Amino acid sequence: MRWAVLYARSRAMPASFAALVVSMAVLWFLARDRWSEIPVSLALAVAVAVTATGLSGQDVDLDRTAAIRWLPRRGLHLLLIGGLGVGAVLLPRLWEAERIPVEIIVRNAAGLLGLAGLAAVLFGGAFGWTLPLLALLVAFVVMMASSGTDTVNLVATWLFQPADVAAALWTAVVFAVVGSGAYAVYGARR
Repeated sequence: MRWAVLYARSRAMPASFAALVVSMAVLWFLARDRWSEIPVSLALAVAVAVTATGLSGQDVDLDRTAAIRWLPRRGLHLLLIGGLGVGAVLLPRLWEAERIPVEIIVRNAAGLLGLAGLAAVLFGGAFGWTLPLLALLVAFVVMMASSGTDTVNLVATWLFQPADVAAALWTAVVFAVVGSGAYAVYGARR
């Protein structure tokens, strides 16, 4: 077998892809007439969460001792997760009347990917879903609790901010660079 097939099987990518398809179909069905920032952010977080569970293989020691370069493979894996998530969220734009700007979708996907990579480094690959869903939960609770426009509020609710909010963009950029870089260099925790 080729290394890509073995890598995909060791990371449970077929099961993750099936979970992605089912979860996106359910989310779209539930929010079909209201495909706004909240359902889109929820869909992105779920897409990243279900695919990020495979950020490590079954044997971390085997991954660490393999004589191949892991940095590009880990980076490519994160990009694949992001591409699948963005594609799954953009697909309803073909038939939905309300369209979320692509800038918001890409910004949120990059930030959530970084959080997934950071969660894999801190907690292990099987827990790559934790920080993206925690960020969604924090953003939702803060958004419901207050409607201030101070910087702390804008940073906490970065997932639900419009495309022109600089604090949201920089929050996503920091999460993307730190999390993706840490995962690409260090890999998942044991």
